[in-house]
Formats: sequence, structure tokens, C-alpha cells
Amino acid sequence: MSRSLSSDPIPVVAAVVTRDGRYLLGRRPDHKRHGGLWEFPGGKLDAGESWEQAAARELDEELGLRLTRVGRALFEVHDPGSPYLIRFVEVEVSGRVDAREHSAVGWFTRRELADMPLAPSDAAFVAGLAP
Repeated sequence: MSRSLSSDPIPVVAAVVTRDGRYLLGRRPDHKRHGGLWEFPGGKLDAGESWEQAAARELDEELGLRLTRVGRALFEVHDPGSPYLIRFVEVEVSGRVDAREHSAVGWFTRRELADMPLAPSDAAFVAGLAP
């Protein structure tokens, strides 16, 4: 029995950008799903797009950053209550952060992340980070 295409998970990349021990996160606009919560930047893969291509496109669209390197996948989770399968991938970027889609952006320590209102999948990823 074959699976319906509509039941297949929708792949989403979450870019884990770090500098000087801090993580780059953006706050989702209020009108979107999980509005007001903080997340790692990223988004859905377009048809035929690789994880690296999606990360590069999303970082440019959302933050005006250029992807310089993609590292390993750090975590993967099905987003609760959605068809999204989110893969958290370490990346390196260049450029100056420009909040183009988020209502705010910031650099946060691991300790600060523990106390922030995070989107559910991002909270699951952060819970697994070393203190």
C-alpha cells in the first residue's frame, strides 16, 4: 500500500548560526503560526531544493546573510500539530543581520535560550544543547 503524498512530511531547515558562544534567533511575526515565539531562522524546502540550497535561500530572504558553510545536522523533529519535519543544521554565514521577516532578531547564550519563549520544535532542540 503506497502512502499518499499529502501524508508525507514537509521538510523544513532550521539554520543554527553561532558567533562567540551565542545563537542567532528571530521572533516570529504575531500573525504567523507560533507568532511572537522565537525560532532559529529557516523555512520549507522548495521542490528539488537541497538542504544547503534551502538554508542559503532562507538566510538571504529572512536575514540578508550569505551562507558560507553547512555543517552537520544536529537534530530532527516533527513539529507538533503540523506536517513539518524540521532539521536543525549548523551553518556559517557572512554579512550583517537585517530582520526582513522576523519582528526582532538577536544573539543569545545557551542560558538565555532556556528562559525564552521558543516555538515548540526550537524548544525541543534547545533542551538537548549542552549547558
